[in-house]
Parts: sequence; C-alpha cells; structure tokens
Amino acid sequence: MAHQRHLIAAASLLLACAGAPSEPEPAPPPASTAASTPEPAKPDPSAEATEALYALFASEWERRLGEDPIEASLLGDRRYNREWGDYSLTGVERSHQADEAALARLDAIDLAVLSPEDRVHAKIFRRGLNDSIRDYELGLHLTPIDHQGGVQTLAQLQQRLRFETKQDYQDWLARLAKLDTVLEQSVELMNEGIARGLVQPKVIMRRVPKQIAFHVVKDPAKSPFCKVFATIPEDMEKRDRIQSEALDVIANVVVPAYRRFQTFFNKTYLPACRESIGATDLPGGEEIYAHLVAHYTTTTLTPDEIHQIGLDEVERIRGEMEAVARETKFKGNLKSIMRFMRTDRRFFFKNAEQLLAGYVEMAEQLKPKLPALFGRLPKAPYEVKAIPEAIAPDTTTAYYTQPAADGSRPGYFWVNLYDVKSRPKWEMAALSVHEAVPGHHLQIAVAMEPANIPESRKHYWATAFGEGRALYSERLGYEMGLYADPYARLGQLTYDMWRAGRLVVDTGMHAKGWSRTKAIDYFMANAPKSKLDITNEIDRYIGWPGQALAYKIGQLEILRLRGQAEARLGDMFDIREFHDVVLGSGGVPLDVLADIDPRWISAREVEAGCSRHCVARRTVFFGLS
Repeated sequence: MAHQRHLIAAASLLLACAGAPSEPEPAPPPASTAASTPEPAKPDPSAEATEALYALFASEWERRLGEDPIEASLLGDRRYNREWGDYSLTGVERSHQADEAALARLDAIDLAVLSPEDRVHAKIFRRGLNDSIRDYELGLHLTPIDHQGGVQTLAQLQQRLRFETKQDYQDWLARLAKLDTVLEQSVELMNEGIARGLVQPKVIMRRVPKQIAFHVVKDPAKSPFCKVFATIPEDMEKRDRIQSEALDVIANVVVPAYRRFQTFFNKTYLPACRESIGATDLPGGEEIYAHLVAHYTTTTLTPDEIHQIGLDEVERIRGEMEAVARETKFKGNLKSIMRFMRTDRRFFFKNAEQLLAGYVEMAEQLKPKLPALFGRLPKAPYEVKAIPEAIAPDTTTAYYTQPAADGSRPGYFWVNLYDVKSRPKWEMAALSVHEAVPGHHLQIAVAMEPANIPESRKHYWATAFGEGRALYSERLGYEMGLYADPYARLGQLTYDMWRAGRLVVDTGMHAKGWSRTKAIDYFMANAPKSKLDITNEIDRYIGWPGQALAYKIGQLEILRLRGQAEARLGDMFDIREFHDVVLGSGGVPLDVLADIDPRWISAREVEAGCSRHCVARRTVFFGLS
C-alpha cells in the first residue's frame, strides 16, 4: 500500500545518508542465558488506518457497480450485464442509507496518520458522499428525466456497450426483458416529484414526447432496440434464435412499456410540469441551486459573484473579438460580422458526410501536435462518431464518452450532424481540442491508467476540473497552431465567450429571475452561434442548473495556476511538466488542484537551488513521479 512504500523509501534514505560511524561501535553486552520473552509488537496506527480506508474504498466501489449495472457494463465489467439497477423509491432510499453508513465508516478512520496522497483520496471520497447525501435530501432523484436523458434515451447505450460474443447479445436481451420495470420505477419517482412540487420546466419537457414516440412502433423491427440484433455475425451460433427472441421481447415487453410510459408522460407528467424555468422557483429552490453551484464549481462562490465574473469575462472577450474582427477587413461592426459567420456558405459543409469527414481529418491533425505540450499521453484511442439521429435535434453540438476501463472499447467524440447549415467550420478546431485531445479524452484516459490508486479515484469526475481543463485546452489551440486565420480565432473566442456567457445566463435564469427569451437574446448579442445551437444550449441550462458554470470557473483557475508557475519559475517553467502535474492529479476539486501546483513550484525551486553536488529531488504528486 502507499504508506508502506513511503516508509520503505524513508528508511532507505536514512541508511544512505547515515555514513560510516567515526568511532567503533561498542560491543554488545553478552546475551543472557535466561530465556527472554519478546515484547509484543505495537500496532501501527498508520497501517491500520490505511487498511481500513482501502477496505472502505473497495467495498464502496463494488456497491457502486452493483447499484449501477449500466456503469459497470460501460467500464467493461460484464458481471451485471443482465441488470438495470433498482431505481425505485425504496432502492434510492436504500442507496442513501448506504451512503450514510459509508460516511460513518470514514469518520471512524484516523485520517491524520495517513499519507498525504491517501488523505486527498479520503477528502475527495468524503466530498462525493456528502454530495450524494445532499442530493437525496433535496429530492434531486425525483426528476429522473429531462429532454437530454432518461429512460426515453436508453437505446443509445447500444452504441457504447460491447457486442462481441453470443453472451453479450443474450445479456442485452435479458436486460430488455426487464425494461418495463425500469420505466415503472421512473414513473414512481416522477409521481413523487409531482406530489412534492419537484418537477421539470414545461418548456424543455415539451421536447420529450417525440423522443418517447420513437419507441412506440407497430413493427418491432423498427424499434431502436432492434438495430443491435441486426449486427449479429451470420456465423454466430443461435443467431436466428436470438433475433427471433429479440423481436418477441420488443413486441411484448419493450413497446407496451413505452406505450404506458407515453400515456403517463403526456397525460399526467407534462401537464404537471411548471411554467417557470428557474431552480429557485422549486420548493427549497434556493438551497437546491446553492448546492448545485457548489457541487459543479467545487468552490464557495455565490451566484452573485459568479454572475459578475461572467459579465467581466464577456466584456473582456468581446474586446478581443472586436480586435480580431478588424483583421478580417470585414466592413461592419461585430454584430454584423457575427451574422455573416452564422450564415455565409463558405463556413459550412454541403452535407453531413462531409462534416463528419472534416472532424475525422481534424482528429488526425491533432495527434502529432500533442508531444510538444504533454509528457503523458493516453494509451486508449478515441473515435469520431455521429450523435444518434433520435436525439440530435435536441442536444448539443458535440460531447465525449470515455473508453472502457479494460481497454475493450475506445473513447468516442460524438458530433452533431443534424442541420448542417448550423454547424460552421470555424467551430471545429475548438470543439475537437475540447472534447477529444488534449481535452476530455486525454485527461480521462490518462486518469484511468494508474494501477496504484483506488478504482473510485480513477473514475471520479470533478466537473470544474474536467470541463475547466477542456476549456483551457481550447486556448492551447494557439500553441498547437490551429487558429491560423482571423475567422478561426474568432471561432475560439466564440467558444470562450460561450462559456463566459453561461456564467451570466445560468445564474440569471436560476437566481435572478431571467426569462428564457432574455437568456437567448443575451447569447445572440454576444456570440455568432446559430439560433438552433443557442436555443438548445439555453434549454440545457434550464434542465441542468449549475453544471454550465463549471467550465469557465475551472478554466480561470487553471490559467491562474499556470500564470503563477510561469511567474515564479521563469526560464525553469516547463509546459509539459506543468500539464503532467495537472493531469497527474486525476480528476480533483479545484481546492485540491490549488494545493498541488504550489507544491510542485516549490519543489522545482528547491531543485534549481541545489548545488551541483546536491542530489536532485523530485516530489511525488498524486500519480506523477
């Protein structure tokens, strides 16, 4: 374990530095002829605490996989491939009680005697438990679907699961046979949400009936769940039988379940949804939004403080955009050039196939540029894929999904091909470095690799770190030579403006009473994105309060830490080493990251101050050694 390695290293260092004694050691006294009783070994508090901590980590990781079989399957663990998990009120309550029991076990461990690394593991583990407990107390489990995710989008899982063996298809078929229970459990949660006034805004939930309707088909062969069974290799044993059983399960379980859910949603839930959009309009809404802001930003910033940061950033970025716009020689103000960038045909591909090919080509251009900025590169590859047609009209421009933990599946960079005239070329570089490399894929794939940290830490997602670092990666596009012309630079600034505007409109809608129209108009006035993208993004913030704040808050903190390192280290600053320190920390809250960077700077200063006779030392930073 970690503490044992540190003890061994410390003992070796003492032995190496002790040197030869200046005088002969006195001879030991003669051994007693009488039998002596050795003193019992004293327990090592550090060893006991570390053992208890890692036992807790292991048992809680197993609980997490058992409670969320979908996550287990996506990580490559096939043990739960036939299960969905228990999402009933009773099941959620049971999980909540288990969270409280785990927190009690953590409280019983003497964390003070742990190694620094293990104390950080414990700190992050505690934060996750506390957030989960607070989620339950505030009733956040009672809104299990929105217009971007829920039981109506489960068919998308087929593109991320492994279908390599006969057993994989049979397991998926067994899961589908239990799908009716999953939908019934969602109805149970949503009914409780209606009773407690915890419901989604009607304006975003009006998008959902169309998504449900995809599953209510007369011909089971046209169900989205049928597509994967058509991919069974012709030479696979029992192929025809599995396909026949799939049609039967879809016809007699899946379609009837979605038809019942359709009736509930259209006749009961949608009419009960609220007309307001702000989270603070919910019962206990101010507490809910404050909790979500703290959770996603991992800071103590208030909505008012974040709102002002956003206004300041919008003003700063707008000034940069105006300066770059002048380089284009375009005749007109910033508003007119933004309209030009939204509409001129030169900025768009003719069809979806060309757009997808453009992103694939961009991915190939990025690979050779990474070694100049990063010492650590991921072993897992990634692929570019099209967002499924069923959800493309209602979702964002792009997103990323991580590779399987066992290496059986690559990461995926998903791009939206719906309405090609809304997908300009000037956004492709910024999107690619954000979602793929050196953004999400590089960070997540590297974090999954170390063998000497708890599994839960490998997969811990701190939104402000992950999204903030991906937004920081967009700025690295300049150092990678991606923004060669003024329109490409305007594209990068557009995305930076996008995240700055989020600080303004998310807090505006959820804490300051802004309307949806006001939020859309604010974005239209400050970024040359299409009306479709802006509307989809605003609806995303309505359905996912607080999450969009993490990007800019995280980016600003990483830029601050880099600036601090550059100022203190001067010519000694190594961009590859800085990036590896940030990556080596894994996914961490911003306060943890803010502690790691100064320690690295101090260690580099100590190394630089050593004489040529000194043995250079290197501090171990959370996965970077």
